[in-house]
Amino acid sequence: RFLYILYIAIDACFRLKRRLVSSELKDPGLGSGWSYFTEDGPFRTFLLSVTDQKEMSTCSGLAALDYANTKFSRGYGATGVGLGVCARHEFVQRNGAADLQKGERYANMDYILGSLLRHHYWRLRKYLSYDICCQWSKYLIERMKEMPNGIKLNLILSLLRFVIPKLHIYGHKLACQLNFSLNYTPGAGRTDGEGIERPWANIGPVATSTREMGPGSRQDTLNDHWGHWNWQKLVGLGALLRKRLLRAIPERNFQRDSLATFTENQGEHVEEWVAMVLAFEADGTSPNPYELPKSGECAHDVRLECVEEEAAEQERGVLPINNVSPSAFIIAGLDLEEQQRRIKVAVAIAQKSESSKNSADVVESRTKLARYVARFRKLQAVYMPGALQALADRPVAAGEEGGMLAENVPLFLPSALSAELRASGCNKGVDRIEQRFRDAQCRSALDGIRNYLHIKSRFRTYKGSQVQHQGATTRARGLMDRNDEKMRIAGEKYIAAWEAKRALVGEANVDWHRLDPKKDLRCMDEEEDRAVVSERKRRGRKRGKGEVANEEDVRDGVQEGQRRKDPTGEGRRTMSWIWMGVDTSSAGTSEAVV
Repeated sequence: RFLYILYIAIDACFRLKRRLVSSELKDPGLGSGWSYFTEDGPFRTFLLSVTDQKEMSTCSGLAALDYANTKFSRGYGATGVGLGVCARHEFVQRNGAADLQKGERYANMDYILGSLLRHHYWRLRKYLSYDICCQWSKYLIERMKEMPNGIKLNLILSLLRFVIPKLHIYGHKLACQLNFSLNYTPGAGRTDGEGIERPWANIGPVATSTREMGPGSRQDTLNDHWGHWNWQKLVGLGALLRKRLLRAIPERNFQRDSLATFTENQGEHVEEWVAMVLAFEADGTSPNPYELPKSGECAHDVRLECVEEEAAEQERGVLPINNVSPSAFIIAGLDLEEQQRRIKVAVAIAQKSESSKNSADVVESRTKLARYVARFRKLQAVYMPGALQALADRPVAAGEEGGMLAENVPLFLPSALSAELRASGCNKGVDRIEQRFRDAQCRSALDGIRNYLHIKSRFRTYKGSQVQHQGATTRARGLMDRNDEKMRIAGEKYIAAWEAKRALVGEANVDWHRLDPKKDLRCMDEEEDRAVVSERKRRGRKRGKGEVANEEDVRDGVQEGQRRKDPTGEGRRTMSWIWMGVDTSSAGTSEAVV
């Protein structure tokens, strides 16, 4: 069925401006509407009926939405050009171009879509790619019904699929990445949806010349260049497809073997997962199996269970030994542990900034934490007398003669004691309570890490494409640094919880992966390690004179002095384990499709 899917990508280019010189009467086009631009008269008549549209974004701050109605237009007859191309082969579509008058308004892009689709069979399935598809697709069918005759389309929702190009999608929210991703679209293959950007790169050098032209001369010039672009694409299509095929075959074999290995290891879940994927791909209304599931019980859920259990024991006549329950005691210890981690980060920031305010905040935090630790010791005497004995027997390390800093004081929760001391010096059941809370900590920390990595990816994409000048760059860098600090705290929380659970139940019984911050804390689109990056840099170098060609050079036809090519993309990437599921236990693995 994928052979009969029409892939259309639309976008706008603001470099193709035209100054307010001449007019259509003095400089008409040679055959308006006969080539790639829409027919000028009906298009302008339609625009007169369109008022300013409030294209508000509920997603991300992409430039198309930031400046939808605010692109400066004073002194310009056109602020840019909207264009539609075949997203697979990048052919510019007939009547698929139109001028923009004030930003990238929906009205202009809707007209372009209707104008080019009238030349295609209406019963074809259509995949529409646009960098703001998550917003533009809303009410598109209703807007198309209001178009003028000849452009008006009665789009069938069951034959439509809206997607966002693979590069732009990382600037969107997680919900958009799940619902509009080409990676999860059946029949998309390796289509990236970014084909619209390549004609822009080709036509960019012409922008300086066409800016000063009259309307007719400019349209004819752009039509000529797009005609040449399509001709180049046509004559080079055979060689291009052959080259892509030769690259795809070994990569297909590698990915197929990886899938077979994974399927073999998860054999008991495969049928269920396949059914979920097929149901989702059928109409897109079923639950998305690629969405990361809720990780399970959080700390509040565990606390509720513990409180209910303690209430049930009290009803049976088992009186508490203290006004503070065992679960509240463990929660207090974990809260102190979290405060210690945050103070350590604050100390590092204060030392780097050398700010009096930051230093004063650190001193206040240490004073408060010391008071809380003193109160915690009183509770430890009730529930964990063995911890006080371990604290007294602990040797004084070098530099601790004058007292320890509050963030370095050992708290001695049950996991910090030996098995013998836990058995003799802890109240019964306290260690099991900590174990349950440590599981919840692993879940919440892992969810936090994923969230911060998504934010990091969005920050990085937006900063690289939209942020300019020193002031804005500095502010963006500060936001990214603060996000990295939060991610580091979440990583330390996960590591501490994992180590505590290992001490309580043994490493063989820990149902969570061990976290390596240097290797595992990376976004979905980041490489596994620096060795991969180095290899890609090596392949990106030119083949030196006299250098022996390897197998890949022969396959790609790389001659001496030519630059090796190493296309990157979703098909060549490996992900960190943190994106592949919840935990390694059977209960956790069954919750997610990897």
